[in-house]
Amino acid sequence: MSDVRPVQMSSPVLTVRQVDAYHAITVVAPGIAERFRSGQFIAVAVGGEHSAMLTRRVFAIHEVKPDYGGTVEFLFAVRGRGTAWLAERRSRDLLDVIGPLGRPFPLPRDPVNCVLVGGGSGSAPLFPLAHALRRRGCRVDFVLGGATASRVFSALTARRIAESATFTTDDGSLGTRGRVTDVLARVIDEACSDVVYACGPMPMLREVTAMAMRYGIPVQVSVEETMACGTGICMSCVVPVVGEDGITRMARACVDGPVFRGERVRFDDVGTVPFDALGAPGWKARGGEDRAREAG
Repeated sequence: MSDVRPVQMSSPVLTVRQVDAYHAITVVAPGIAERFRSGQFIAVAVGGEHSAMLTRRVFAIHEVKPDYGGTVEFLFAVRGRGTAWLAERRSRDLLDVIGPLGRPFPLPRDPVNCVLVGGGSGSAPLFPLAHALRRRGCRVDFVLGGATASRVFSALTARRIAESATFTTDDGSLGTRGRVTDVLARVIDEACSDVVYACGPMPMLREVTAMAMRYGIPVQVSVEETMACGTGICMSCVVPVVGEDGITRMARACVDGPVFRGERVRFDDVGTVPFDALGAPGWKARGGEDRAREAG
């Protein structure tokens, strides 16, 4: 979890714009902008003061600027009543926003070659990460995918800020027909990549992690799990993650993540509580009850 405390703000909407198949909202939120680190997210109340939609909607932060004391832009696709309400917001409307939340991407100490892999709107948090890496002298290569060309987020920006940008689409309307993992090996080879960062659907993250492990390079993944509170209370976003001690724990994506070491996430068990996870029925630590207490 980040050591910087989040803040809650009533933030005026600055702009609402269409970006390919997505909506992007920029809000004036100085307190969030000054605390932000790449990979963190915000939780936005939807529906207005008298809405029956009680849970916030969680969005990765796509861009932070110093304008107006500090602005924050987030990206989303309309998938339900909450995001439909957000898409109808206009300039000067107020949004109740909490952030920044979550554990950010760790940055390398020295300049290295980094490949950033994104699927659909999951690509959004990779753009501030790219800028942060470039400021450290790192090489950045993008591999972005989507169902169609309009679902590949911000391809032009990716081309502008990275050493190379490779695109895939399910229908072949942009770049290579197929998935990001169909081209990732070639990019790693050509760029001599030292580390992989990825954000997108769980099946994509599983395959990207497996490929990085075959190459023997570290991989950091930002998981896309449904979050009801964004603050670690409701436990709706837990994923099984193996700790340094070898014990699996149900980690909360909103506070323990959303960024994890890819090889530590048990992707095949996402959506379940593995029988050998700490606290699972009948679980017993190796070495007896003392070890169990220490692990807890």
